[in-house]
Amino acid sequence: MSKIALVDDDRNILTSVSMTLEAEGFEVSTYNDGQSALDAFSRDMPDLGVFDIKMPRMDGMDLLQRLRQKSSVPVIFLTSKDDEIDEVLGLRMGADDYVRKPFSQRLLVERIRAILRRQEAVASDATETPEETQAMVRGSLSMDPLRHAVKWKGDDVTLTVTEFLLLQALAQRPGFVKSRDQLMDVAYDDQVYVDDRTIDSHIKRLRKKMRSVDPEFSAIETLYGIGYRYNEE
Repeated sequence: MSKIALVDDDRNILTSVSMTLEAEGFEVSTYNDGQSALDAFSRDMPDLGVFDIKMPRMDGMDLLQRLRQKSSVPVIFLTSKDDEIDEVLGLRMGADDYVRKPFSQRLLVERIRAILRRQEAVASDATETPEETQAMVRGSLSMDPLRHAVKWKGDDVTLTVTEFLLLQALAQRPGFVKSRDQLMDVAYDDQVYVDDRTIDSHIKRLRKKMRSVDPEFSAIETLYGIGYRYNEE
């Protein structure tokens, strides 16, 4: 039973969404602000977090930033229709997805399941093809899907599940272009719609993390209007 942390200052959302998730077989913990959630995470880390962006005491952005200092647990943001800038910033900071309010609870459940499936697939050789589970070396990059481990020039890089899958998809065939649609297929199930900006934000975040260990990192090339390509270094 996967543990979901639901963090929102709207009690109606906490009540209705937690009931839906529990009916779907999830174990749910609810919090009405980021600080109380962060305090609880130090004792018991969830398998996935669903965070509202705007909350008292500590908002969703601050909560994600603090969380990313010690964990890569997947996070979905709940945003209002006017929070487009926050959505992009959140993805750059390491969120895995976002859902806009008002939202379909069924859609939220499907996105949670999709992210958890991707996380499980990275960790288990029983759910991947041989190519996807084999350790891979491409120039200065090494990736071990079974351990969810990434090294660049010998230095560890911590990636979210989505970032790992995107980098793996690009690095499997150096020099070949992957369109945004192809990368969406890698990162998301068919029933989950995301736009180009979501993929672009993940790639920007991925580059930032790689450049944190190597400021000269330039292996992921943007081909404007086409997609992305990995070039071995």
